Amino acid sequence: MPKLPNSPFKAYDIRGRVPDQLDESLARRIGEAFVKVVRPSGPVVIGHDMRPSSKPLARALAAGLNQAGADSRDIGLCGTEVVYHAASLEGMGGGIMVTASHNPADYNGMKMVREQAIPISADSGLAEMEALLAGNDESVAAARRGQHEGLEVFEDYVNRVRGLIDTDRLKPLKVVVNAGNGCAGPAFDAIARGLPMDVVRLHHDPDGSFPNGVPNPLLTENRSVTAEAVVEAGADFGIAWDGDYDRCFFFDHNGRFIEGYYLVGLFARQLLEKHPGEKIILDPRLTWNTLDEVASAGGNALINKSGHAFIKERMRAENALYGGEMSAHHYFRDFAYCDSGMIPWLLLAERISTTGKSLAELVDERIEAYPCSGEINFTVDDAAQVIDRVLGHFGEEEPRIDRTDGISLEFEQWRFNLRSSNTEPVVRLNVETRADPALLREKTELLRSLIR
Repeated sequence: MPKLPNSPFKAYDIRGRVPDQLDESLARRIGEAFVKVVRPSGPVVIGHDMRPSSKPLARALAAGLNQAGADSRDIGLCGTEVVYHAASLEGMGGGIMVTASHNPADYNGMKMVREQAIPISADSGLAEMEALLAGNDESVAAARRGQHEGLEVFEDYVNRVRGLIDTDRLKPLKVVVNAGNGCAGPAFDAIARGLPMDVVRLHHDPDGSFPNGVPNPLLTENRSVTAEAVVEAGADFGIAWDGDYDRCFFFDHNGRFIEGYYLVGLFARQLLEKHPGEKIILDPRLTWNTLDEVASAGGNALINKSGHAFIKERMRAENALYGGEMSAHHYFRDFAYCDSGMIPWLLLAERISTTGKSLAELVDERIEAYPCSGEINFTVDDAAQVIDRVLGHFGEEEPRIDRTDGISLEFEQWRFNLRSSNTEPVVRLNVETRADPALLREKTELLRSLIR
């Protein structure tokens, strides 16, 4: 399909620098293209983050939707999951969140869903929209211009999220929260209101100029502020979010950053205790701990290609209870199979309250049983060539090979996944072992040398 020059269209969303790659004119045309490709059967929800460019882009987007005949509903400043919630409501025709998540302040973008909050990716509509725009598709006013109105869904969203745990079982906890000047602060406050929590707030107010750096807790240099505040406050745990809070990250009471991988197993077990025998979806990057946790809790674990569109599609097909990616995306059947950055901290607070164990105690045994490298990224000239070279090196050892997403090679005491990025010249490596940190270091260094 034809592509735009300097295109902001990606595999899962639209994202680019403002105004070079994305401006109000293109936003309006994207609104028109959305209507032509998706053909929404009801109003399209529009939400936006705190970036200076977000409101103007949202207004232009609404104008394009209306021009093409679709009604739009403005839900204002929010996180991506509030758009998911609104779009999943009966009678809604889809949703668009104007955000660039954890990218720098001069970026922006859009995340799109159909009715029932079904994701739109390059394979399911984004590429068609880009082709229309690249072909200079004529802007033709619809016979009936759509209507743009405000819509209040936030209170309903808060009640839906809080309803997924038993708040009466929560015991007094002290938590440090770092919103990174993204959108998470107001949502956290609304959800936490009335709960037995003593809260220390960092970078809490939405500010799209990012005075304290981009809200991306995956960057190791961004973690120390939260970690140090947890220790100083004597908090039970810490939480940090990215800009549109569809991902959340945790720190234990010692200020230690907890890899998202171990949270997937923790939440899978917790949810299976309430819903035994259900299906759990996980990504193939790191698997052994989650497979073990799900099996021992009586669930059915299914490995699926990474990426929110693929995970959500499989969850719907399987009616899965929960899906988790090591990248800190957590998906819930009772939240329209969508990911949420607010539900996980509620689950963790409930788990700590009901077990009497700290976050460290909940994960230490699992970290010891299945130590992992965390995701290591390498910039390469030819990802396919790198993957072939790695495959060739291990060929004589006859490992079990899985190609669900990149390559996963499994040996008796260790395994690894190597996959190429959809959007940049990067390969991503994850390694884990069975209770052998020395073997983990050895094999990670071997793979580093092979990839380089």
